Amino acid sequence: MPDLPLAMLAELTHRCPLMCPYCSNPQELTARDRELTTEQWADVFRQAADLGVLQLHLSGGEPASRRDLVELVIAAREAGLYTNLITSGIGLTEARLEALNDAGLDHIQLSVQGVRAEIADRIGGYKGGFDRKMQVADHIARLGFPLTLNAVMHRDNLDDLPATIAMAERLGARRIEIACVQFQGWALANRARLQPTRAQVDRAKGIVRDAVEQMKRRLVIDFVPPDYYSDLPKACMSGWGSTGLNVTPDGTVLPCHAAQTIPHLIFERVTDRPLAAIWHDSPAFNAYRGTDWMPDLCRSCDRREVDFGGCRCQALAILGDASAPDPVCRKSPGRAVLDALLAEEGKADDTYIYRRT
Repeated sequence: MPDLPLAMLAELTHRCPLMCPYCSNPQELTARDRELTTEQWADVFRQAADLGVLQLHLSGGEPASRRDLVELVIAAREAGLYTNLITSGIGLTEARLEALNDAGLDHIQLSVQGVRAEIADRIGGYKGGFDRKMQVADHIARLGFPLTLNAVMHRDNLDDLPATIAMAERLGARRIEIACVQFQGWALANRARLQPTRAQVDRAKGIVRDAVEQMKRRLVIDFVPPDYYSDLPKACMSGWGSTGLNVTPDGTVLPCHAAQTIPHLIFERVTDRPLAAIWHDSPAFNAYRGTDWMPDLCRSCDRREVDFGGCRCQALAILGDASAPDPVCRKSPGRAVLDALLAEEGKADDTYIYRRT
């Protein structure tokens, strides 16, 4: 029997005014007319709470693109869930934030694409987006929402890391997530353009180490370094189908946001089968749970219950085999493939493939 999930990511919509080339949404986006209704999402929240979920992350696309966002927060709170809104800020007026506060929203995670309008608006593909975010951050501070700043870092903005940390403190954030791009979805199409250099990554690690020491009790700093420069893989979602699940705009239930890239797995919709049955009994959720599925190299490793073989979607993207050892691992024969890819991608041009709805 698998453990019960603690958190659920509800991708309310794939609609978004931004066009970030690192977006983790799939390249085939779900149309508005296929999104779950308000009532269907409310039922999903109740099922999630009954299953054991404690934290609900409301995401997208841009969740503020849903006109019923306030109603959805009310439904989540009535189900007894802690609610975190993951947002670009675009579409959140002061009045709407006040309504969300009255509805009981617990926390806001605001994404930033850069510390200056010039780079942030170019990455987001939305003129005026940076200035709008700063206005929203002021409203969030006035209303007293706990704030996490989500800074997605890559080759074009990783050198601005000290200024990014300073911005988080200036905006009153309690936490900053410095998340180097994870290459799935639209980011995979832009991998060569977004991949930082090893020198950038090494500098970033030193900056974060110093900042953590300097900002104790003032700002929590979480750093997600690029997988490709690691020597050992990390457990994807703390282990496939172990602690969390995603629900896409049309109700498809996934063990991680990129799982649909694995072609031989069939994922069920919560409109067709109860969430608990999908979590416990779905062949897709059980496909890479635990350690029984592992190849011999992983099964014999003393880290098998630490990283659970690493990321299945990453193994597929780089090696074409979702059951292979994560190529990040230095023990994996796939590591040579990854190193060759990194050497080649240093020659990329400056062109983005923007996310488009």
